[in-house]
Amino acid sequence: MTPAQVKAKIWMSTAKGAVLPIATLMVVLFMMVPVPAFMLDVGFITNIMISLAVLMVALNAAKPLDFSSFPTVLLFATLLRLALNVASTRVVLVNGHEGTDSAGHVIEAFGHFLIGGDYVVGIFVFAILMIINLVVITKGAGRVSEVSARFTLDALPGKQMAIDADLNAGLLTPEEAKVRRREVATEADFYGSMDGASKFVKGDAVAGILILAINIVGGIILGVVSHKLSIGEAAQTYIILAIGDALVAQVPALLLSIAAAAIVTRVGSEDDLSNQITSQFGSGKAWIPVAAILTFLGILPGMPHMIILSAAAVAGGIAWQLRKSSQRKAAEPEPVAPPPNPALIEWNDVSDGAVLGLEIGYGLISLVDERKGAPLMARITGIRRQLSKELGFVVPMVRVKDNLALEPNQYRITIAGVVVGEDEIFPDDLLALDSGALEGTVSGREAKDPTFGLDAVWISPDKRSEAVVAGYTVVDPPTVVATHLNQLIAMNASEMFGLDEARKLLDNLKDAAPQLVEGLTPGLLNLTQISALCRALLAEGIPLKDFRRICEAMVDAARPDMNLDQLVEAVRQRIGSLIIQGLVPVKMPLPVITLDGDLEALLAQAMRVAGDARHPIEPALANRIIEAVVTAARPLLGQARNFAIVTSPVARRALARLFKPHLPETPVLSFLEIPDGKGVEVVAVVGGEQRPVPRHDPLPHNSVSGRERVA
Repeated sequence: MTPAQVKAKIWMSTAKGAVLPIATLMVVLFMMVPVPAFMLDVGFITNIMISLAVLMVALNAAKPLDFSSFPTVLLFATLLRLALNVASTRVVLVNGHEGTDSAGHVIEAFGHFLIGGDYVVGIFVFAILMIINLVVITKGAGRVSEVSARFTLDALPGKQMAIDADLNAGLLTPEEAKVRRREVATEADFYGSMDGASKFVKGDAVAGILILAINIVGGIILGVVSHKLSIGEAAQTYIILAIGDALVAQVPALLLSIAAAAIVTRVGSEDDLSNQITSQFGSGKAWIPVAAILTFLGILPGMPHMIILSAAAVAGGIAWQLRKSSQRKAAEPEPVAPPPNPALIEWNDVSDGAVLGLEIGYGLISLVDERKGAPLMARITGIRRQLSKELGFVVPMVRVKDNLALEPNQYRITIAGVVVGEDEIFPDDLLALDSGALEGTVSGREAKDPTFGLDAVWISPDKRSEAVVAGYTVVDPPTVVATHLNQLIAMNASEMFGLDEARKLLDNLKDAAPQLVEGLTPGLLNLTQISALCRALLAEGIPLKDFRRICEAMVDAARPDMNLDQLVEAVRQRIGSLIIQGLVPVKMPLPVITLDGDLEALLAQAMRVAGDARHPIEPALANRIIEAVVTAARPLLGQARNFAIVTSPVARRALARLFKPHLPETPVLSFLEIPDGKGVEVVAVVGGEQRPVPRHDPLPHNSVSGRERVA
């Protein structure tokens, strides 16, 4: 684009922006400054042109929001008409004694041509137009606007929930959801504005009556007193001018009222109003009774036979033509879609694109049906919101879809395309969980809770009270699925974190700590390294809520010669307080299970020999360690107490991988990750005879074998 074109575009944009302010100032000038008759003619014709344009736009709108600026347009059109009324009143009263052309040719034409120069007829014509406009069209449109605004506002929460449900189900992208929310808000604003705009039309009609009375009374008084006209001459001249002025203003007002009524009574459709009406009247069955009734009326004695029978013939011709057209369409073969090309493979055939997926059998569709409240979708939204706060990044949307390959009541949860959980629920029943302190039993379909593995029973809803009294914890099917989904998302958070999420975290942090981000990346660590480190932290249950603290630890710990595992261990040692604060309160000691000094030394030697091997511990020794730790942890698990396994920094990573399948929610810490001064309670030492050892002293950070040994 050349500089001249750029300047022209800027000038055009500026000119468009200046049109409305200039037009508003012109309206004010029409009210305040005397206007010549020629300018009045231009103003009245412009008013009629604008009103016709508004009416055409309203009739061609497919839905009300296609003309969302209508309330504002109606306001300015009404102001223009009132300004012309004020200007014409001034001209009529000042120059009316000079003749009917003294106020311009438009007013004269309306005063003579439309009413034949008879002011009595003009008064009645004006009165009829006012009744049609004020009592029929404006009142009806105002009532429709009021009811539509009320219903739209009442339906607003439900529409917002439906958008959220579609977003969670993966039917909408975040951008499409924003557009839908904007449309819903605009619709509510539009009908509220139309409710108020209808008062403009009503007030304009009342003002037209008062201006007419002022012109008539004032004109007669001025004609008789100031210009020495007889009462008959003054009435003939001024009343015709006043009627012409009133009619030339009320015709555009009537057009705008029709446009307003057409907009607020419009029902959403893909077609404009003309095509919608034409298509709905395009049924031959509707026109056949019309032709028959008109024929019957046409043969009655005393009726105008020719006119009625001609109308009956027209209705019959329309019915015949429509029926013939429908038969022709029915006889035409429906277009057959071309067979799919087996050689053509689309991206949608090989990739879903959703990180989180929930597949359900057809028997569970009622849980996501919007007509039944979609209870599962609301739970999923709450889960995503809560987990996003806990994990420190936005959990992706869950795409819910039916899968005919599943059993009717079966569901399956996938993360990054991998099935991580599945089970069976019964949408019409309730799940009663064995809380461990039952005082009775309840009959039903025995099952296992998919989340915690507890014994459970599926019962009918009428047995809920009986199950509660017996000591069961009763939950509904959406809660069962939602709890299972919540657990699996938390356990597999690292699978949902990637480069895009890391970039967004850095962008958000950049607003609060720009120097920190600038010092971290890209000079010290690149985006791929930061993303991999965050994934490693999430994989071990460390959330990214305090991302600033984690980034500070990265800056402090990163060295050019470090690999990822070394960097993760160094960062963990600097954020130990963040790790532990999620396990126990600040003032409570941390329950820990530690390893015997000889066992620690043996593991350290295995690390040195194995180097970078993923599983450096000899299998038989690994099995004995797992068995001993699980045995020591069983009392703590039974009491639902949080605890940690503490070992040396050298062995921490290998032991964390070793215990992950057996104690997935138990963190494995190194001595260096426990803050100075944090009290610990050594509940067992693995390697000797395992028995409880009460201890509340901080563990030393500089020695592996400096702790008491249990013999």
